[in-house]
Amino acid sequence: MLVIGEKINATNSAVAEAIARRDDEFIARLASSQDAGGADFIDVNAGSGHGPLQDDATSMAWLVKTVQSATNKPLAIDSDSPRVIEAALGQYRGEQLIINSVTAEPARLEPIGSLAAERHAWLVALAMGAEGIPDTSEKRLAACDTIMAGLLRLGIEPEQVLFDPLVLPIGVDSTQGLVTLKTIEQIKARHPAARTMMGLSNISYGLPNRKLINLAFLQMAAYAGLDAVILDPLDARTMSLVKVADMLNGKDTLCKAYLRAHRKGDIVN
Repeated sequence: MLVIGEKINATNSAVAEAIARRDDEFIARLASSQDAGGADFIDVNAGSGHGPLQDDATSMAWLVKTVQSATNKPLAIDSDSPRVIEAALGQYRGEQLIINSVTAEPARLEPIGSLAAERHAWLVALAMGAEGIPDTSEKRLAACDTIMAGLLRLGIEPEQVLFDPLVLPIGVDSTQGLVTLKTIEQIKARHPAARTMMGLSNISYGLPNRKLINLAFLQMAAYAGLDAVILDPLDARTMSLVKVADMLNGKDTLCKAYLRAHRKGDIVN
């Protein structure tokens, strides 16, 4: 399972302040620590939801440059704005890349999809359209079908697409865990060449003992067909459970990766 490090996100107040101050050391430390923790990609999100779009574009360009000075790991450019994504791509010097994200809305699907096609990037596609997040797995799958059809027209291969089934807090709606799991299963059946990914921590929002909930849901999602996850790679127990999930779901031949991690002391209870 691919791990995308979540910690460089301007919705976190400390990260937002570091971006505003152009604190190279703080951001570089977050990047290098996630690299050392085992992240396959480093997510970068400069959008705090406040201020003009031009500020987000300028901040994103700085952020990409700063993160790349600290790690050679590929990045996940996290924005729903074509302008911000273009600013990031202007600084990005790697070959492998994730752009996060598009929806079924034509106003986002075509411009962001075109950027992904030009750069041969992987593209995260959220299972929703202009009406918001659907409340059933069937409606989410319909949004995925619309997205895939549009991306194929733009020249993107199914293998480049990472569908996000969308995770809503079960503290608000106790059916949402099952809706997400069913959506993953249906995406893998309908679009077998595509990948699936999700942000793990949303499932437990507002509840106590969040880590326990997250870890249980990770195992369930892995069984349903999850290919990639956005999480905190500095959490050794969560990273251990990622390796266990791969092993239990037949993705770790002869348990080699698990045993190698165990010998290195990377597996914790």
